[in-house]
Amino acid sequence: MSAQLRAAGALAPLARRVTVRAVRHFHQVPLPTGGIQRADGVTRALRLTRFPVNGYHNAVIVRNASFARMLPKLVIKFARLPALFGGLMVGGIAWIQYQAIQVSNSAQEMFGNMKDTVGTTAASLWGSAVEIAGQTKRGWENTKEQVELPEWLDRIMKGGEPGEGNKNSGGSGGPEPPKQSRAGVAAAASASAAAYGYDQSAEEDDRTPEEMAKDDHMMYITKMMIEIRNLLQKVGQSNTVTLPSIVVIGSQSSGKSSVLEAIVGHEFLPKGTNMITRRPIELTLVNDPEARTDYAEFPDLGLHRITDFTLVQKNLTELNMSVPETECVSDDPIHLVIHSPNVPDLSLIDLPGYIQVAGENQPRELKRKISELCDKYIRGPNIILAISAADVDLANSTALQASRRVDPRGERTIGVITKMDLVDAEKGASILADKQYPLRLGYVGVISKLPASTSLFKRDTGNVLTAISRNEKSYFGSYPSLFGPDANVNTGTVTLRKKLMQVLEHQMSSKLQITQDAIQRELEETTYQFKVQYNEEPMTAEAYLAASLDDFKHLFHKYANTFGRPQMHELLKEALDQRVLDQLAARYWNKPIADLSPALPEPDSIADLPKADPKSPYWHLQLDTASSGLTRLGVGRLATTVVASAVQSSVEQLINKSAFAKHPSARQVISEAASTVLADRAYTTSDGIEFSLKPYKYEVDIHPQEWQQGRDHVAGVLKTELEHCQTAMKSLEGVVGGRKKLKEVMTFVDKARKGEIVVEGETRNGAGGFSAALLAKGREAVFLRDRADIINMRMLAVKSRQCKNLENKYYCPEIFLDAVATKLTQTAVLFLNVEMLNDFYARFPREVETKLGEAMLSGGLERFAREDPRIKRHLDLIKRKELLELVLAKIDGLNRLEGMGRDREDRHEGRFGKRGRRGLLF
Repeated sequence: MSAQLRAAGALAPLARRVTVRAVRHFHQVPLPTGGIQRADGVTRALRLTRFPVNGYHNAVIVRNASFARMLPKLVIKFARLPALFGGLMVGGIAWIQYQAIQVSNSAQEMFGNMKDTVGTTAASLWGSAVEIAGQTKRGWENTKEQVELPEWLDRIMKGGEPGEGNKNSGGSGGPEPPKQSRAGVAAAASASAAAYGYDQSAEEDDRTPEEMAKDDHMMYITKMMIEIRNLLQKVGQSNTVTLPSIVVIGSQSSGKSSVLEAIVGHEFLPKGTNMITRRPIELTLVNDPEARTDYAEFPDLGLHRITDFTLVQKNLTELNMSVPETECVSDDPIHLVIHSPNVPDLSLIDLPGYIQVAGENQPRELKRKISELCDKYIRGPNIILAISAADVDLANSTALQASRRVDPRGERTIGVITKMDLVDAEKGASILADKQYPLRLGYVGVISKLPASTSLFKRDTGNVLTAISRNEKSYFGSYPSLFGPDANVNTGTVTLRKKLMQVLEHQMSSKLQITQDAIQRELEETTYQFKVQYNEEPMTAEAYLAASLDDFKHLFHKYANTFGRPQMHELLKEALDQRVLDQLAARYWNKPIADLSPALPEPDSIADLPKADPKSPYWHLQLDTASSGLTRLGVGRLATTVVASAVQSSVEQLINKSAFAKHPSARQVISEAASTVLADRAYTTSDGIEFSLKPYKYEVDIHPQEWQQGRDHVAGVLKTELEHCQTAMKSLEGVVGGRKKLKEVMTFVDKARKGEIVVEGETRNGAGGFSAALLAKGREAVFLRDRADIINMRMLAVKSRQCKNLENKYYCPEIFLDAVATKLTQTAVLFLNVEMLNDFYARFPREVETKLGEAMLSGGLERFAREDPRIKRHLDLIKRKELLELVLAKIDGLNRLEGMGRDREDRHEGRFGKRGRRGLLF
């Protein structure tokens, strides 16, 4: 018996005592909900267990971090001791570590025997403890790699003596270090173990180093090809530039969803008794060794890093249910990306399941639409994953029938037989070895449905592949003659995972040269179009935005040089002219006619004003009241509103002249920026204007020159008002049916107001043979006629000699009010120019840049540029050219990588023979 075996036998009782104590203490520690298989609860329980001092080498079975924490302290202490003594001690620890690994492996074998006989909760607890032991062993291997050791200590840990060199350095080598088990080497050396499922399931990774290297190489090549495929999907517009995906088809209840969930390792697909899958699900699996936890993403929806797969299931259900039952199915795909260190790089497409007969509430054409949708996806070069249940004759398999239509020779179809445990083992083996419906890629038998949970707690959905793999290993291992290595059949989800990667990589590689040639042709055509249409002018969304912004700023600068105090004076004076007319109408002119009753006599008529007493208190009061109403109407608010509205309107016109006219979102941003800057100063400016106009609210001093200017200006205002009255009169003639008809109605209204006709009551039916609506138009026409007569009279009065002198202001209220409005306008414009307009010119360009910058975040810049059809075509052509160049570069790199791998294999084989190729990566 070797020394190693004797040491293992001596340590076995101590290991059993430590493990039993850990299990007993484990029962006393409260565990968190979520299943008694939770590793964190087991770890806390085992950490509280006290170990014998002499059994310290068994601590590696209990937790991962023990050596990682103790080793640095030991190194510091040993540095103070003689090098030889420290080296011997650390060498002893290395030997103890090796013995601990052997004990851990023995514990795993012991657990395998117990699992076949004990199905109780205690067995589950024991399984968790052994899994922690296995994890601890792998954690120690990782710790040794991560901790940087001194050269002398590193030689000791590798088996050398202190002060002696290794064989590579020319010195005499020390004793040979303990050899790790092949499974441990595989777990450390192969990057594809977890992706295939060896690390999650309890299976022994029995691949040779050559197989590991080949699998790792294939996994890397597949990842690169999937990246190329995703780039080609962005290129679009050509069916020749594409690489295959794996399309999953099968009838309803064939186990299609279970197979996909077993491959992914999570329950995430919609579940239901009715037809749930109504849209294709384009699923991309990304092997991400750096991911600490599995997560999903919906790129089209902007949803990222979803770690709760029940939410993924909910989102998929809602997206499928968005298709109405009347539409049956939709070819609008759902894009889903899942990142995990425990999945292979695959591109899968899940389709609605075939049905035999449409249900009572389902359209008759549902079966046909599903078949057409599936036929669209299973065309070449896609790989077909045909799912069939073992309890259904292959002759009746809808998936195989569909695949034979598009792939009659079975060159790109993988048959997956589910529910293998529902038929006799002999029948299941015969199905997998079927010769009647041969497939070049063969069949794989799986039991993808999760076994019923025997624990009291809810099953952890993140452990799907582990549970399925154990169940499959237990079933297929019970029939070694039918499903064993010598039976020449493929079984298990782990085998299916590996086969999918191999087939996908092979199919992509076979199409790579064709794809490269097609991409080269596409690139040449795209380059030619870019040269002819755009003269190879570069264009980016950022450059387009900058050019558009510069163009708008140039237009705004020109506007700022043309809009100033004169323009504001004109705008505000027009607004105040209307207020002057309002005061004249309220104090001097005729009033609207409310009814047909006789008009009351007016003691002081405007017609009598030129001959009135100069000291008449009535006309003095009328003018003073009108002047006060003009100065107290809120000129500050009116001025800021008028100018702000004019500026805002001008900005809209500038936008229409600029490149932003084609961008609704940018137009809104610029308009909001203008209104924001104007509103910031509106209140302060209005308040300042009112304060500056406060003296005019009590008395307005008019100079002769201002009076003369008012006399000239108000004549034009009255003329404009007269034209408006005449226009309104013509409009009424068209409404009532002509001038004659309108004149008849006006005559009836005049007689009624003079008392010549007695109208007892104006009813809804009208009076005097005229309808009520016609009488209303007649009253309005009489009012306009009288107003025009008064304006004509006042125009003559303004031009008369009486209104030349300022002293006769009470005889000429139109001129006085106009002069007051002019003084108010001049004062307000001075304040507006300083407080509002200059501030707007300074702040507005910066505000536009800031607002546009905020709006262009999160992809807004690209959307902005593509709103212009001309720029969109330019950007699309440039993007297409860049993507094609990037794809060609990746394909060239892939070809060089494969060429380097073949050269290294040839050189290595020529130097060492075939056996020398062990461990070669490429």
